[in-house]
Amino acid sequence: MKEVYFFSKLFHWGTRVLAIVYAMVFLYSVFVLTIKTSELQILDNGKRFEIFFPFTQQPFLLGYYNTLFILIEFLLVLSCYGIFFWLLSKVFYVFTQEKLFTQKAYNHLKRFYIANLFVPVIILTLLEISSYIEREDMIFVAFHFLLGIFTFFLATIFKKGLALQNNQDLII
Repeated sequence: MKEVYFFSKLFHWGTRVLAIVYAMVFLYSVFVLTIKTSELQILDNGKRFEIFFPFTQQPFLLGYYNTLFILIEFLLVLSCYGIFFWLLSKVFYVFTQEKLFTQKAYNHLKRFYIANLFVPVIILTLLEISSYIEREDMIFVAFHFLLGIFTFFLATIFKKGLALQNNQDLII
């Protein structure tokens, strides 16, 4: 069990850092695109953009310079992956606790599987409306769907474990 605790703690903090990085990149992108700072370069007669690393001329993020692309394919996806990694860190956090079968643990798992089952489909629908869907988009949605199904099964086990644990507490 020590290995599970160690790796859960490691992945908890690793995914938490990733979530913070995604949030910072999202906020930086919103700032640069809104204020149009020197870190933004418009290319191909206004068709594409590059966002540079802060205080450099080194390209960091690339995209098409139109409102639908920026809102749906760029900012929405960035923010959703920030949320994804935050929720994933909460899942890993569950396995660092002394008592596994708690309502809080079940809630973390439930939020994670709901997000993985529904959010990618919503984003895919928005992509279909705004532009077109690429093969890679379908692979990401399938990955998140499988992750959501697996986490749903895990959450169901936790719910049953919580119920058994509560019944055990009543008997004692």
